[in-house]
Amino acid sequence: MCQNNYEKWCQEWQTRFLTMDQKELLHKLPELKEEDNYLTLIYFHKKYGIHKETGEIICLKDQKPLTLFCKLNIYTLLWYCKDTASFQGEWLPFRSLKDASPFGPAFQKTVIDVFAATFSGHLEELKAACEAMGGQKLSHSDAGYELLAFSCIPVRFLFWDGDDEFPAQANILFDKSATDYIHVESLVSIASEGLSLLSELSNLPLNGNTFV
Repeated sequence: MCQNNYEKWCQEWQTRFLTMDQKELLHKLPELKEEDNYLTLIYFHKKYGIHKETGEIICLKDQKPLTLFCKLNIYTLLWYCKDTASFQGEWLPFRSLKDASPFGPAFQKTVIDVFAATFSGHLEELKAACEAMGGQKLSHSDAGYELLAFSCIPVRFLFWDGDDEFPAQANILFDKSATDYIHVESLVSIASEGLSLLSELSNLPLNGNTFV
């Protein structure tokens, strides 16, 4: 999909936000807070505000422009989150999530393979970037961290560095409940956005064809 289509889609979601019951949103998403003229939440360690009257999303932490996927992921979280959604504690690779299989090959190529290639030989840079994003260190893999895309959607980034015999490998895990909070396609862009932020903090260019 071209950039112009994503921009149009984002504008449509902004309009759709204005039809949502904001009190209901606050009820079903406890991480969502009401602050003055905004509904606020944290996305990958940064605070964002959705203007209650216009639907415009701004970053409340710095003045950097928002990516279209950042906006879309926030809007789709608000729209798709189920009243019954709750953390299940069962970690799955993307392809094993509900309705994810059609997107599995693209996720492998544009996210997992890029993750492994980008940080091959750069283990310490990855660790430092994950910690800068508030990541919780895990015992799995050479560098394993749990990052909060949203408070309700933790994401586990796992990386094994390569050597003379084997190339670097990576994986990204989601809780089984992730698709109760957001559309499965949005999890692709969430993982891609997280990876882009890690590469930016590491001063490393993404190595491969990325989704975002």
